[in-house]
Amino acid sequence: MTPVVTAHSQDILGEGPVHDIGDGSLRWVDIGRSLWHRLDLVSGQVTTLNVEPALTAFAPTDSGDYIGAFVSGLARLDGQGRRRAWIAQPEAGLVTNRFNDAGTDPKGRLIAGTMNMQDGAPTGALYSLSGKDLALLRPGVGIANTIAFSPDGSRFYTADSAKGELAAFAYDVETGRIGPRIESFRPDPGLPGVPDGSAVDSEGCLWNARWDGGCVVRLAPDGTTLAKVDLPVKLPTSCCFVGTLLYITTSTWAFTEADHRAQPLAGHLLCIDVNVTGQPRPRFTTAGT
Repeated sequence: MTPVVTAHSQDILGEGPVHDIGDGSLRWVDIGRSLWHRLDLVSGQVTTLNVEPALTAFAPTDSGDYIGAFVSGLARLDGQGRRRAWIAQPEAGLVTNRFNDAGTDPKGRLIAGTMNMQDGAPTGALYSLSGKDLALLRPGVGIANTIAFSPDGSRFYTADSAKGELAAFAYDVETGRIGPRIESFRPDPGLPGVPDGSAVDSEGCLWNARWDGGCVVRLAPDGTTLAKVDLPVKLPTSCCFVGTLLYITTSTWAFTEADHRAQPLAGHLLCIDVNVTGQPRPRFTTAGT
């Protein structure tokens, strides 16, 4: 499994890759430069839009546009990055906080998490957006990452990168509520780096990007490490599937000139063939919006 560069995007903080099946593209963001990239999966052409305030995560909707987690709130946007009115800004009064990772659950709700930008203190949270209705799922989060579900939807994976914690919780698909922590999911505490974004494959295994660990790992439902793929970059941030191809966003956050010389592929979009297909992500359900 040898990684190759798919897009020379030179991201400061590449994040949130999403396979937009209807659009025939893979899209991701550079939070550090307020950019939204689109890779045409047929031609290989990359186009980039400036989106303000910065988009941190997004998902296609069943209406043909997108739902976005921006640094300061949740809103719909079109394919040209034009934002509609805010749907929710639950932490507008917390100057230390911003939205971070997000993704859809099996019923098309948007699960979005926030983070403390200052010191990772647990002032963030996980939220669930159904239509225009926002619910608090989990308070006390430092840096929310990984929004991923088992193929049957009964298990929700999420990470608090500030704690170095990757956990699984029972999930009620019908109500959209988080249940008890699943204690049988126990990733190796000696894994390199800290958990960042993730994707689930069709066999129910979790692929997790390891920030500051220079790799992605494949974890079984009990947390056992099934594979570790070393990368030519120190800061992988997230990943998503297109068939058996795993696309990986990367970062050059706080890089020195020496770092750039040592890691010339850092900040670019990488891709590896992992010989297993991914679990598709549902579109956001717009009923009620």
